[in-house]
Amino acid sequence: MKNLPHSSNSLLIRALNWAERLGLVLIAGATLVAISQEMVLMVNRREVMLHDILLFFIYLEILTMVGLYFQSGKLPIRYPIYIAMVAIARHITIGMTEMDGWTMIGLSTAILVLALAVLAIRYGHIHLPYDEG
Repeated sequence: MKNLPHSSNSLLIRALNWAERLGLVLIAGATLVAISQEMVLMVNRREVMLHDILLFFIYLEILTMVGLYFQSGKLPIRYPIYIAMVAIARHITIGMTEMDGWTMIGLSTAILVLALAVLAIRYGHIHLPYDEG
């Protein structure tokens, strides 16, 4: 980008910003559609199950992540990690009866590793800040 004239560089940056915003709107819209579809399934089934609630937490985290990105222009890496943790917990909940012990231990370990990653990230933000200059 260093070789581009300033006006081309500015135009490219604006185009990328608009594409980014459009992508975020599409993600939010698709998430809202998925929430609606899941609500219809629960109403038709006349039952709310634990894995449904966990799925709603995933949707809520996605909407929160999009909202934060619109507000701050930054994507906290913790939110995708939270989403992954809930997704693994949901997977364990849905397939618990068919899973063998080693699979459950592996998935539980994955959640533990992700939780430790969140702690490491939080520690780094507080105790090891970096210059944004």
